[in-house]
Amino acid sequence: SSGNHFEWQLFNGTEWASIANDFVIEAHYCQPGANGITIYFNIGAVNIDFDEMTVSGPLRNLSIRRNTLLSPNQKQEVGWYYKDNHRWCEYGSQGFGGRASSIGSDFIEQQYNSNPSGSVQFIVGSMTYNVDFTAMTQTNLSTNISRKVRRRPKFNAIVTCNSSNQNRESPLANPWANPTNSSSRYIWEFMGDEGIWTEYQKPGCSLDSAEIERLYQLNPQCQVSFTARRFSYSLYFGGMYQVNNKYGTKRAVRRITGGIQQTDSTLSQARWQFKDMDGNWKDFSKGGSRGHCSVSSQDIEAQYQQDATGTMSFRAGRFSYELDFSDMTQTNQSTNTRRPVRRLQQ
Repeated sequence: SSGNHFEWQLFNGTEWASIANDFVIEAHYCQPGANGITIYFNIGAVNIDFDEMTVSGPLRNLSIRRNTLLSPNQKQEVGWYYKDNHRWCEYGSQGFGGRASSIGSDFIEQQYNSNPSGSVQFIVGSMTYNVDFTAMTQTNLSTNISRKVRRRPKFNAIVTCNSSNQNRESPLANPWANPTNSSSRYIWEFMGDEGIWTEYQKPGCSLDSAEIERLYQLNPQCQVSFTARRFSYSLYFGGMYQVNNKYGTKRAVRRITGGIQQTDSTLSQARWQFKDMDGNWKDFSKGGSRGHCSVSSQDIEAQYQQDATGTMSFRAGRFSYELDFSDMTQTNQSTNTRRPVRRLQQ
C-alpha cells in the first residue's frame, strides 16, 4: 500500500490482493461527495461503491475492503456529513440557512462507536433532527424531511494520543467499568408525578443512569433521545430538563452522586431509597397512599448521622422493618425478606 494508515484490497474470488496506487481510491473516498470510483485493471473496469462498500466489474464474486493500519495510540479523524441541497456539509459547520448544528463530527462518531445501529438527536434553531446510523439518514422530526448522511475518514488526518492523554481520559470511563461501585456513580433523575424525583431505570426506560452519564461526559451540552413505555422523550443536558416529544410536557432533570461514604451533607440534601420487588429504587416516603411508611428520608438521615453503623426500626403498611446502616439493607421482621438500601446526595 502506498499509504501508511490505510490499505485497499480487492477479492477476486480466490484471494485478497492489495491494489497498487490505492492512495487515489483513498483520496476519493475521503471526499463526502464521492459516490464511488472506477478503477481500470487488466481484467477490465471495476466500479467501487463507497456507500455500500461493494464492487462491480467483469468478474463475479468481486469484493472490496479498506484496512486501517494504525498503532494502538493512533486514530483517524472521521467526518460526518449531511447533504444540504446539493452540497455536503460537515456537522458543526455552518450549513444551508447559516445555522450550525449543535453537535459535531467527533460527538456523532463517539455515539456511532458506542452503538453503530443506534441514532442521535440534535437541535438547529427551533428544529429537532434525528440521525439514523443504520439508514444513514437525517430526519427533521417536525417536517419529516429526510437527508442523506455520510461517514468518511479525513485524508491522512491521524491523531496520536500519548499516554498522558489516555490517562487523563480514563477516569471518564472508569466509573462504568464497575457499575456496582456506588461511591463513584452518578444518578440521573426526573421530577415525576406528585413531585417525587424518579431515577431513569430499565426496562421501563430505554436509558439508565449509567448510559445517560456516559453521554453527558461526552458532551454536557448535548441532547439525547430515549423512550419510556410508549412515549419518546428528549433530554437536554444544557437546561437539565426532558420533554415529551408528543405532548411537549416538560419535566426537571437532575444529576446527583450516589454513595454511602458521604456524611457531610445536610439532612435535607440526603435521600434514602430501597430496592423494591420490581427491581426499581423507591424513596422512603412518610405516609402517602401506598405503604404508609412511618419514616421519611430526613428521619433516616437524622438517625444515620447519629450512628452510621447502627440500626433503626420503622413500619410500612402492616409490617415492621429493621434498617441496618452497616450493610445498607432493610429486613422485614415477619418474613425476613432483605432488600438493598442506598443513600443519595445532591
